[in-house]
Amino acid sequence: MSARLPRAAPAPSVLALLAIGLSIGGCGGTGDDKDTPPRTPGSRGPAGLKVYRHAMDQAPTSLDPVQAANVYANFVVLNAYDTLFAYKYLARPFELKTNLAADWPEISADGLTYTIRIKPGVRFIDDPAFADGVGREVVAEDFVYSIKRHFDPKTRPQGAWLWINRIVGLDEWKAAGSDYAAEIAGLRALDTHTIRIQLTKPYPQLLFTLAMGFSAVVPREAVAYHGREFAVHPVGSGPFRLTSYDTSQVVFERNPRFRPEPVDIAFEGYDEAQHGFSGVAAIDGRSPPFLDRLEISFIAESSARWSSFTKGDEVQYTSIPNEHVDEVLATKQPVTLKPAFAEKYHFFAGVEAGFIFNAFNMDFPEFGYNDDPERERRNKALRCAINKAYSWEQRNESFYMGLGNIFPGIIVPVSPEFDPGLSRDSVTRDVAGARKLLADNGWTPENLPPLVYGANSSVSSRLIFEQFRAWMKEIGYPREKIILKRFATFGDISRAWKQSQLPYVSKGWGLDFPDAENTLQLFYGPNSSPGSNDANYRDPEYDRLYELSSTMLPSPERTAIYQRMNRMLIDDCVANTGLARTRIYLWHKNVIAIPDREIIGGFFLRYVDIVDASTGTVKGGAR
Repeated sequence: MSARLPRAAPAPSVLALLAIGLSIGGCGGTGDDKDTPPRTPGSRGPAGLKVYRHAMDQAPTSLDPVQAANVYANFVVLNAYDTLFAYKYLARPFELKTNLAADWPEISADGLTYTIRIKPGVRFIDDPAFADGVGREVVAEDFVYSIKRHFDPKTRPQGAWLWINRIVGLDEWKAAGSDYAAEIAGLRALDTHTIRIQLTKPYPQLLFTLAMGFSAVVPREAVAYHGREFAVHPVGSGPFRLTSYDTSQVVFERNPRFRPEPVDIAFEGYDEAQHGFSGVAAIDGRSPPFLDRLEISFIAESSARWSSFTKGDEVQYTSIPNEHVDEVLATKQPVTLKPAFAEKYHFFAGVEAGFIFNAFNMDFPEFGYNDDPERERRNKALRCAINKAYSWEQRNESFYMGLGNIFPGIIVPVSPEFDPGLSRDSVTRDVAGARKLLADNGWTPENLPPLVYGANSSVSSRLIFEQFRAWMKEIGYPREKIILKRFATFGDISRAWKQSQLPYVSKGWGLDFPDAENTLQLFYGPNSSPGSNDANYRDPEYDRLYELSSTMLPSPERTAIYQRMNRMLIDDCVANTGLARTRIYLWHKNVIAIPDREIIGGFFLRYVDIVDASTGTVKGGAR
């Protein structure tokens, strides 16, 4: 397994093993890189301000870091707040770097104690929560408070699974009533700028968790001052400050007090052959953020995003809707654009760091665990039959342009632990086999249980459901027993998953960090609802192996354990999986960027710049 160390400062030897690589896709240039970018309207806003208009397919329901449980919330959180660590802008495989942390942590020989110093002089944005409305300095105690909030039930936290049973005294602090005045032995501020974390056992993924939106640093005064409104009123020390938010759009402005940190483009992973077409070399030596205004629009329908993108004066970034693939792409292998589009837009194509999958909620006795052992045995046969009836090939062709990577299990293809030799039986459609399983186990159209399928309100979600229902009809499932339950927003359906309200979960998961542990934890028993284990799968042997591997550094032994756990999930038919999509993103040529929705997520937005529409050159915004 390869490892890369940041070039900024020497790192302790254990960090060489933490910098796990994850190879993902690539970038593609379009046309002659020396051409002057077209003068796209809308690149500069009122009074000549630099404006970038991003687009996403769903909206977050909360901007509070303790509830930042999806990519949409993270895009906002990671730009409003600071995390101790981040990812290099361009390096692939992904590489951690310091962010709010002043340097790499000091780590004890046993791997249990981390001492982290934060940068002095970093300040929160001005806000009425502070004395005289002036943002104060970020201190070590702010980080301690921010992690404590994940163990306070009153905050409705969704990120505690990252640190449960990991930090000395933290779970006990919660059990004793979550008193913020009480100290936690393993989570302390040693002084104004020094944090000490003591672990109950080695946790090789700890630094990855400290780059996630869940670990964003928030000020206690702002939480107290804004109360419930804090969920829509971020107060952080990140590169941008929020000026407005609703379910259709968030608007940021540059944080004028953001610390000046000139970009070292080589350190960030710049490769002329891969990135030269994009113009990102122009930000070298300048301090982000470069934008005056950042708008993120939430547009559920791909056709609407495409229309806004191609108008030229609205959103400046999008994916390609299925119905436009043949119109836009010249070839699929490799992905290239037709000349008319290559002239206007840059593009990126690569396999996602994540996957889409379906899971049965084992808390529903109709499909999962049951007090009657015989019924539980028959339930497994039912789950396996449904999985056999599912056609990943058809879904790939219908909704992902035939470019998706279909694979068995939950260790995604871009993970180093992926097993390419794993049998593909679980992702191969077998209608006859499904019917036989049902018949052999006493299932008939009369006694098959109703299956409620949750979906958001988009047209594509409805079409995916109808395709699923058609497959189920082919194995004898009555049409009226496959029931669609629609949710107005992604936030609504996400709450239904967290509250264990649906027997069948159909969703996507993007890796939080480059380690297969991040998908294996989706089925770890203690992470059951409202945690990340939406399937509420509880298997003592699986949990034992998870706990065993969770303290191990990357090694062939750990990989073997990971792959064994993966096969257990396949054999139990608890998950119907999966497909990793090929991401194809387009952006206007006057936008200087390499957009990314994967692990780096919203971190890239601080580096976006805009070509001056009047001159075709980068102008202004340097600090």
